[in-house]
Amino acid sequence: MALQITDQNFEELLAEGKPMLIDFWAIWCGPCKKIGPYIEELAEKYGDQVIIGKVDVDENDQLAIRFGIRNIPTVLFLNKNGEIVDKQVGAAPKAALEAKLQSVL
Repeated sequence: MALQITDQNFEELLAEGKPMLIDFWAIWCGPCKKIGPYIEELAEKYGDQVIIGKVDVDENDQLAIRFGIRNIPTVLFLNKNGEIVDKQVGAAPKAALEAKLQSVL
């Protein structure tokens, strides 16, 4: 299951030193609901290798500001040092998200 990433727990998760997939979303966002199940499936498959989580932009605006999120859904792929190595803006097929995720492993 994907983690709920918040302004409060982000630094702690980053300190684990694992790559991260972060889905920036909101409850009212239709395309976000479309990719939500894909994020959950990737969390089940890769959860032991990568931190996979979701950031509700309405409740965690500091993270959205920090990463310059202007559109949702936006999925960021971070390496173990917390640097963005790839991103997907807008809905995408699960295969596209998985390919980008594998690039940070």
